[in-house]
Amino acid sequence: MDQNPYNLDNLEAVRFHPFFRGVESDTALSLISLCEVRQYEKNEVMLKKDKPREGLLLILEGLSEVFVKNETHGREEVLEVVQKGEMIGFSSLADFLGVSKPAKTEVMVEVKAVSAVRAMYIPFEVVTRRWDDPAVHDYLLTQVAIRLKDIYTSLAEQVKLATDYGENDAFMIRVQDVMTEEVAAVNPEESIQKAARLMHEKRTSSVLVVENDSLKGIITERDMVERVVARGIELSADAGTIMTRDPVSIPRSAYYYDAISLIFTKGIKHLPVVEDSKVVGIVTLSDLLRKKNENVMKTIQKIEQADMDSLPQVKKAIYEVIDTLIKDRIPILTTFEIITRLYDRLVCRIVELSIKNLQEKGKQKPCDFAFYQMGSSGRGEQFMLTDQDHFLVYENHREEASAYFEELGREITSNMEAAGYARCKGLMMCSEQKWRGSLAVWEDRLLKWRLQSTNDNLLLAQNFFSYRLITGSEKLHQKFEELIAEQMKRSRIFLYRLAQLEKENPIPTLDQPIRSLFKLERKSIDMKKEVLFPYHHSLQILSLLHGKQSGTPIEKINFLKAKRVFSESFSLDLKEAVSTILAMYVTQRWQQAKSGSELTSVVSFARLSTREKEELILSLKTLRELQSQVFAHFSV
Repeated sequence: MDQNPYNLDNLEAVRFHPFFRGVESDTALSLISLCEVRQYEKNEVMLKKDKPREGLLLILEGLSEVFVKNETHGREEVLEVVQKGEMIGFSSLADFLGVSKPAKTEVMVEVKAVSAVRAMYIPFEVVTRRWDDPAVHDYLLTQVAIRLKDIYTSLAEQVKLATDYGENDAFMIRVQDVMTEEVAAVNPEESIQKAARLMHEKRTSSVLVVENDSLKGIITERDMVERVVARGIELSADAGTIMTRDPVSIPRSAYYYDAISLIFTKGIKHLPVVEDSKVVGIVTLSDLLRKKNENVMKTIQKIEQADMDSLPQVKKAIYEVIDTLIKDRIPILTTFEIITRLYDRLVCRIVELSIKNLQEKGKQKPCDFAFYQMGSSGRGEQFMLTDQDHFLVYENHREEASAYFEELGREITSNMEAAGYARCKGLMMCSEQKWRGSLAVWEDRLLKWRLQSTNDNLLLAQNFFSYRLITGSEKLHQKFEELIAEQMKRSRIFLYRLAQLEKENPIPTLDQPIRSLFKLERKSIDMKKEVLFPYHHSLQILSLLHGKQSGTPIEKINFLKAKRVFSESFSLDLKEAVSTILAMYVTQRWQQAKSGSELTSVVSFARLSTREKEELILSLKTLRELQSQVFAHFSV
């Protein structure tokens, strides 16, 4: 037969696809001659809802969406995304097989090209000729099953989101809906100067480094400062010499949540979007937050520009971000990472304003200092502005230093109150003498707690050892950490007393069968006092025992895993258990705050679904295992 070059090219494009795999060359060319390769522009409708399907479409290049259009509201509800190598048109297979007859009133889905698409149209005549091949049967059955599952999952998620938001219109947001397609890019061999000029012309803070459409690296404004200006690199040097290689990227079909999670967990601001290893766009944190809530974008700017008069407004802005994250069901640990960064910015701004206020009074900082937070903020688990928990460490104990930091402590505490932080009823604030001091003073204070392990001192130590550096001298912080580490080397009895205290507060167990849960005498559980506090204290004791003084609970879990105190599986189980507990706790507290109800950490079993009860039982079991490890270490 005549081997048409066009058909040969098309055969090369699909020869390894399951639909054509294993077919002899002549037969394959015969089948290909009956097919047609079609090109679709971006946003072009590939299959219309009212037009009968006469075959299948195999995507060769590009991305497409299967959607239903809401004629009333003019919105499109995306059911699934179809990528390279996948087929469209399975809904017509029933007609092709003769097992159903399309109704005249049937509303079919439509398919639209998300990007430029090249697809092979395979008429049912070709499907008929391949139908007897068991491999084709298996492939089509598998694809239909997978796609059916994906569509059901997508529909279920949309319905749930619509219900949660009180909306009639379901929605799904993907990266392609928020990304910027016009990307500022240079080749690795092009100059740094060209990259800088592009940043200026495009008004962007990053440039991608691309070679043959393939992503090689990224250059940000920070790279320009740290790798060019600071090091004195010539602007004529290659852009590839200062780029960050193999940057984190994301597919265009990924969900909004996937992108925001990557940005915050990886600590990046720019996320290149790729398809088939080719750059098709870029998405930033600003893009993601703007899509969800226009007011959210102003939050960080409000923090950075806050003065004494505008401090109270920041709380409202941060609460809007929290509300968005909770509504979107972002995993709780990721939510805490995001919110902690915002609160840290706020506190740093408060300390900065406090120092500025003293400067305006003619008072200059006499030596380095470090400002720490404790409690929920120290643990990176604060989602509402509660009371203040903080302390100050400064370099020396000269009289002028003591006088300055006494005044700075009062200034910080007052300004935090103005921003929405209530004063601590237990007076654990740097405005109080016992929560500020030089390194020498803190050394004596820790020694007293260690040697005089009264219940009062143990309670003070429990709160203290949730500390985390917020702002100040890193060098001083290292000295402070070394001081504490040295103290802890001789603190076995002190840790034993902390373990004894925990023995008096065992995490409750709910290991009865779920069907009998309502028959228990216990009808509720205090998540904060009965679960979270014992969990934090147990983690705290184990971390101190093995040489880690500060950090968030997740950092401590990772540390103990690296030390092989925890196994890989137990550390994962522990994070999952904590996520479950915190999600229940935060959701309830946030709903109470929004409704104006009294805030409580007591969770009633009657308000939990069966699944939530099962997750709670398993989570408590894991946390009890953590507590048991502490008891085993000290034989209490």
